[in-house]
Amino acid sequence: MSKKITIILFTLLSSLFSESLIHPLDFKGTDKEKTSVIKFIEKNVKETYCDIGMCQDTILRMMEEEELRSFKELTKVKNRYLLNSVIETYCGIGMCNYSTILMMYNEEKSASNKSLEW
Repeated sequence: MSKKITIILFTLLSSLFSESLIHPLDFKGTDKEKTSVIKFIEKNVKETYCDIGMCQDTILRMMEEEELRSFKELTKVKNRYLLNSVIETYCGIGMCNYSTILMMYNEEKSASNKSLEW
């Protein structure tokens, strides 16, 4: 039951905070999906960097490439539950980009295998 609630909550939050976000594990590789991912990345990068005065084409292209690389890497992750949790957390606070999601997924995965030692 808890898993169903998490999936429903994730779906609702995803649609509220980032209606264009393509979930990397639902990506099938169709041309339509590829176009949607590209459009989301371009829009998100432009908004993020132009809002802080870094709207030069070189920065935008570099960050778009990084976002696409991160998305592609996220399509290969194995722990869907952990990925959903990271997406929910970071999209919920306005940090809904694939680079952040990948970085925090990797950090969470690493932390889950550690424990406090003396």
